[in-house]
Amino acid sequence: MARRTLPKAVTYVVLSALSFLVLLPFAWMLISSLKTNQQLFTIPIKWFVWPLHFDNYSQALSLIPFWSQLGNTVFLSVSTVVGTVLSCSFVAYGLARVDWAGRRPLFGLLLVTMLLPGIVTLVPTYVIFRDLGWVNTYLPLIVPTFLGTPFYIFLFRQFFLRIPESISEAARVDGASELRIYATIILPVSRPVIAAVAVLAFVQAWTDYLGPLIYLNKPSQWTLSLGLTAFLSKYSLQWNYMMAAAVVFTLPLIIVFFAFNKQFLKGISFNTDVG
Repeated sequence: MARRTLPKAVTYVVLSALSFLVLLPFAWMLISSLKTNQQLFTIPIKWFVWPLHFDNYSQALSLIPFWSQLGNTVFLSVSTVVGTVLSCSFVAYGLARVDWAGRRPLFGLLLVTMLLPGIVTLVPTYVIFRDLGWVNTYLPLIVPTFLGTPFYIFLFRQFFLRIPESISEAARVDGASELRIYATIILPVSRPVIAAVAVLAFVQAWTDYLGPLIYLNKPSQWTLSLGLTAFLSKYSLQWNYMMAAAVVFTLPLIIVFFAFNKQFLKGISFNTDVG
């Protein structure tokens, strides 16, 4: 009994220590957002001070067009999630559940594209969007998500391969089309992988800095990532306000993760060696 308990105890201690190290910067950011700027630089460092300055949040948000940038960020993030889930699940269904010649070589080619750094295609992609007249619009950030992303297609395909083929065969015998099988049978039982892809796509869109920096030149179109950068360059000495703004920027990511925690873990923990 002791031999089984000791390894588990060691594992829990190590994981707890690693979790503490991961959460420490966020804890410091949260505590710093409730201090005055002078209290941030006291030596020795004081973790807890009184009173807590919750007014730092209202002050920080008043220095930038927060609600406008929040709306832009939410719009881009939600659009990205919708485009990513729809396009990637649809392509993955064709690669996993429909038998047609060349699907395996095409899937292999799709995986190879994941090795290509995004910076390599940055300039030609920008030229294409510029010629289309899409610069200074949200189209360059939204439309590509409706064309599929290799990594997310891979996740969907591997999950679809775990679903028994007999379910699809029974639906085909009843006269159901592939589109109907995809929409009414496969997607409803794929909630874990949908949640995983949705959370990953949301986090990527919410924290994206390079895309908005390149394509959005009007301040009225800026997202929170651009707004925080502008805030830092203009109010670089107001670190307590910067910490407060950073907490507000990070909070939606935490809420989304914990809201879909169980489904997210199920979606990314399946056996990727299938097929």
